[in-house]
Amino acid sequence: MRLLHAVAGLLLLLGCESAARPAETAAPCPEVGDLVVVETRARVLWLCSDHRALARVRVALGRGGLDKLREGDRRTPLGAYSLGEPRPSRRFGTFIPIGYPTAEQRARGLTGGDVGIHGPVRRFSWLSTASTWVDWTAGCVATGTDADVALVAAFVRERRPAILLR
Repeated sequence: MRLLHAVAGLLLLLGCESAARPAETAAPCPEVGDLVVVETRARVLWLCSDHRALARVRVALGRGGLDKLREGDRRTPLGAYSLGEPRPSRRFGTFIPIGYPTAEQRARGLTGGDVGIHGPVRRFSWLSTASTWVDWTAGCVATGTDADVALVAAFVRERRPAILLR
Protein backbone atom coordinates (compact mmCIF):
# COMPACT_ATOMS: atom_id res chain seq x y z
CA MET A 1 0.00 0.00 0.00
CA ARG A 2 2.89 2.38 0.75
CA LEU A 3 4.33 1.68 -2.68
CA LEU A 4 1.00 2.58 -4.28
CA HIS A 5 0.91 5.85 -2.35
CA ALA A 6 4.52 6.62 -3.31
CA VAL A 7 3.80 6.00 -7.00
CA ALA A 8 0.66 8.12 -6.79
CA GLY A 9 2.63 10.92 -5.13
CA LEU A 10 5.30 10.78 -7.83
CA LEU A 11 2.66 10.92 -10.55
CA LEU A 12 1.06 13.93 -8.90
CA LEU A 13 4.39 15.71 -8.65
CA LEU A 14 5.18 15.03 -12.28
CA GLY A 15 1.74 16.13 -13.39
CA CYS A 16 1.14 18.97 -10.94
CA GLU A 17 1.79 21.75 -13.43
CA SER A 18 -1.46 22.78 -15.08
CA ALA A 19 -1.56 21.71 -18.71
CA ALA A 20 -3.59 24.79 -19.63
CA ARG A 21 -1.23 27.62 -20.49
CA PRO A 22 -0.66 30.12 -23.27
CA ALA A 23 1.05 28.81 -26.35
CA GLU A 24 4.80 28.39 -26.13
CA THR A 25 5.18 27.23 -29.73
CA ALA A 26 3.43 28.08 -32.96
CA ALA A 27 -0.24 27.25 -32.55
CA PRO A 28 -2.41 25.90 -35.38
CA CYS A 29 -4.92 28.74 -35.10
CA PRO A 30 -6.87 30.16 -38.08
CA GLU A 31 -6.41 33.76 -39.18
CA VAL A 32 -9.96 34.74 -38.22
CA GLY A 33 -12.54 33.36 -35.81
CA ASP A 34 -12.72 31.11 -32.79
CA LEU A 35 -11.84 27.43 -32.98
CA VAL A 36 -10.92 24.51 -30.75
CA VAL A 37 -8.10 22.60 -32.46
CA VAL A 38 -6.97 19.15 -31.38
CA GLU A 39 -3.61 18.10 -32.74
CA THR A 40 -4.05 14.37 -32.37
CA ARG A 41 -0.40 13.41 -32.90
CA ALA A 42 0.76 15.77 -30.16
CA ARG A 43 -2.27 15.05 -27.92
CA VAL A 44 -2.81 18.79 -27.49
CA LEU A 45 -6.01 20.85 -27.54
CA TRP A 46 -5.70 24.54 -28.44
CA LEU A 47 -8.23 27.30 -27.75
CA CYS A 48 -7.84 29.71 -30.66
CA SER A 49 -9.18 33.18 -31.32
CA ASP A 50 -8.22 35.26 -34.36
CA HIS A 51 -4.88 33.53 -35.00
CA ARG A 52 -3.93 33.62 -31.29
CA ALA A 53 -3.70 30.67 -28.96
CA LEU A 54 -5.44 31.50 -25.70
CA ALA A 55 -4.62 28.16 -24.07
CA ARG A 56 -2.98 24.79 -24.66
CA VAL A 57 -4.28 21.67 -22.89
CA ARG A 58 -2.83 18.12 -22.88
CA VAL A 59 -5.45 15.48 -23.71
CA ALA A 60 -5.98 11.75 -24.00
CA LEU A 61 -7.83 10.27 -26.97
CA GLY A 62 -9.62 7.04 -27.86
CA ARG A 63 -7.75 3.86 -27.04
CA GLY A 64 -8.78 2.41 -30.42
CA GLY A 65 -6.83 5.08 -32.31
CA LEU A 66 -8.06 7.72 -34.72
CA ASP A 67 -10.56 8.15 -37.56
CA LYS A 68 -13.79 6.82 -36.07
CA LEU A 69 -15.87 4.65 -38.40
CA ARG A 70 -18.53 2.99 -36.26
CA GLU A 71 -20.07 3.03 -32.84
CA GLY A 72 -18.01 1.10 -30.31
CA ASP A 73 -14.69 1.18 -32.20
CA ARG A 74 -13.15 3.34 -29.43
CA ARG A 75 -11.62 5.65 -32.05
CA THR A 76 -11.56 9.44 -31.92
CA PRO A 77 -13.04 11.03 -35.05
CA LEU A 78 -11.05 13.30 -37.33
CA GLY A 79 -12.53 16.33 -39.07
CA ALA A 80 -14.45 19.51 -38.34
CA TYR A 81 -17.52 19.39 -36.09
CA SER A 82 -19.88 21.57 -34.14
CA LEU A 83 -19.67 21.68 -30.35
CA GLY A 84 -22.74 21.38 -28.15
CA GLU A 85 -23.55 23.07 -24.88
CA PRO A 86 -21.28 21.90 -22.03
CA ARG A 87 -23.22 19.94 -19.44
CA PRO A 88 -22.59 18.31 -16.06
CA SER A 89 -21.57 14.64 -16.12
CA ARG A 90 -21.56 12.28 -13.17
CA ARG A 91 -18.78 10.24 -14.74
CA PHE A 92 -16.53 13.04 -16.06
CA GLY A 93 -17.51 16.23 -14.22
CA THR A 94 -18.19 18.13 -17.47
CA PHE A 95 -19.07 16.84 -20.95
CA ILE A 96 -19.01 18.96 -24.14
CA PRO A 97 -20.71 17.13 -27.05
CA ILE A 98 -18.91 16.92 -30.39
CA GLY A 99 -21.27 16.80 -33.40
CA TYR A 100 -20.06 13.44 -34.72
CA PRO A 101 -21.14 12.05 -37.11
CA THR A 102 -22.15 14.85 -39.44
CA ALA A 103 -25.10 14.33 -41.82
CA GLU A 104 -22.62 13.68 -44.65
CA GLN A 105 -20.76 11.09 -42.56
CA ARG A 106 -24.01 9.34 -41.63
CA ALA A 107 -24.89 9.20 -45.35
CA ARG A 108 -21.54 7.44 -45.93
CA GLY A 109 -22.42 4.87 -43.25
CA LEU A 110 -20.36 6.18 -40.33
CA THR A 111 -22.01 5.56 -36.96
CA GLY A 112 -21.48 6.54 -33.38
CA GLY A 113 -22.52 9.06 -30.82
CA ASP A 114 -21.76 10.39 -27.37
CA VAL A 115 -18.40 11.71 -28.53
CA GLY A 116 -17.20 14.75 -26.67
CA ILE A 117 -14.60 16.65 -24.70
CA HIS A 118 -14.66 15.78 -21.03
CA GLY A 119 -12.75 15.88 -17.79
CA PRO A 120 -11.14 12.95 -16.02
CA VAL A 121 -13.12 9.97 -14.73
CA ARG A 122 -14.23 10.99 -11.24
CA ARG A 123 -12.57 8.12 -9.39
CA PHE A 124 -9.22 8.78 -11.12
CA SER A 125 -9.25 12.58 -11.05
CA TRP A 126 -6.45 12.47 -8.45
CA LEU A 127 -4.10 11.40 -11.26
CA SER A 128 -4.31 14.95 -12.64
CA THR A 129 -2.49 15.46 -15.94
CA ALA A 130 -0.86 12.02 -15.62
CA SER A 131 -4.19 10.66 -16.91
CA THR A 132 -3.33 12.16 -20.32
CA TRP A 133 -0.14 10.11 -20.68
CA VAL A 134 -2.10 7.17 -22.12
CA ASP A 135 -5.05 7.13 -24.53
CA TRP A 136 -7.91 5.58 -22.58
CA THR A 137 -11.23 7.02 -23.75
CA ALA A 138 -13.98 5.32 -25.74
CA GLY A 139 -13.37 7.83 -28.57
CA CYS A 140 -13.58 11.16 -26.76
CA VAL A 141 -11.06 13.90 -26.00
CA ALA A 142 -10.25 13.92 -22.25
CA THR A 143 -8.48 16.59 -20.25
CA GLY A 144 -6.44 15.65 -17.21
CA THR A 145 -8.01 18.08 -14.77
CA ASP A 146 -11.37 19.61 -13.96
CA ALA A 147 -9.78 23.05 -14.30
CA ASP A 148 -8.74 22.28 -17.89
CA VAL A 149 -12.19 21.08 -18.95
CA ALA A 150 -13.74 24.09 -17.18
CA LEU A 151 -11.49 26.36 -19.24
CA VAL A 152 -12.60 24.65 -22.46
CA ALA A 153 -16.26 24.74 -21.39
CA ALA A 154 -16.09 28.46 -20.64
CA PHE A 155 -14.53 29.11 -24.05
CA VAL A 156 -17.27 27.06 -25.75
CA ARG A 157 -20.09 28.79 -23.84
CA GLU A 158 -18.71 32.27 -24.52
CA ARG A 159 -17.62 31.94 -28.14
CA ARG A 160 -19.53 29.01 -29.68
CA PRO A 161 -16.55 27.71 -31.67
CA ALA A 162 -16.36 24.63 -33.85
CA ILE A 163 -13.76 21.92 -33.26
CA LEU A 164 -11.13 20.63 -35.67
CA LEU A 165 -9.60 17.25 -34.88
CA ARG A 166 -6.58 16.63 -37.10
